[in-house]
Amino acid sequence: MFAPFHDPFFQRALLAGLLIGFTNGFFSGFVVLRRTALSVSALSHTMLPGIALGILITGTLTQANAFIGALTAALFVGLGSVVVSRTSRIDQGTALAILYTTAFALGVAALKYLGNYGDLQHWLFGDIRLVSSNDLWLAFAIGSVILLGSCIFFRPLLLTLFESSVASAQGVPVRAMNYLLFLMLILALVTSLQAVGCVLSVGLLVAPGATISLLTNRTPVLFWGGGILGASGSVVALLCAYWIDIPAGPAIVIVLGTAFLLAFLLSPKYGLLSGTRRS
Repeated sequence: MFAPFHDPFFQRALLAGLLIGFTNGFFSGFVVLRRTALSVSALSHTMLPGIALGILITGTLTQANAFIGALTAALFVGLGSVVVSRTSRIDQGTALAILYTTAFALGVAALKYLGNYGDLQHWLFGDIRLVSSNDLWLAFAIGSVILLGSCIFFRPLLLTLFESSVASAQGVPVRAMNYLLFLMLILALVTSLQAVGCVLSVGLLVAPGATISLLTNRTPVLFWGGGILGASGSVVALLCAYWIDIPAGPAIVIVLGTAFLLAFLLSPKYGLLSGTRRS
């Protein structure tokens, strides 16, 4: 039972799960409050064409190519949708839908020119057990940027989310806060690539905050509780994946999804079964 704790590869995977899970879980509070889960799903799929572009340009698939390509594609689509909505009559949701589907289609079309890259599936569905020391340092650096940015600008970010007109009247640079939120969202998505892949990354970035929101009305608990749930859920999922021999990426999303379903059913105040008992 304790064999995985003596495996250096699994030790790095556990540490990566803690770092990535906590970062994504913490930031999921902003996703839940802003109600942008669909935007997260769209952005997660734009990372595929970025990875494909990195392979086409360099002729090889490496961790650096995948990361840079995914980050570039997500930034282009995410910030591009904001620019389109600011400079035309098209709303951001419509612009995001057009840009992300076009980018995803380009990525799918490019797959036939990539040759035989079997390792590409690791970036589609994740394989956190393959993380290296450099991956850990990268996850730590990105996580630190996201957490520091969130804590430093916590009040103006929340004010922008809830009352943008009041925030503007109080001198908060609302447009800059919106860009900052999008930038940190994209960084959080990219850092989860190694853990759950670009297809499943939306689960890690939405489920923790959504689960905690069913258990509390306190905003600080939503963020810190989401971080703790993301980290602990990732560790539990890694252990389950090792013991029953299933892929680690899907296991993380399954564990977090199960936690959400339990909260949905059993939450003392908002749970489905609690509401049935009260009625």
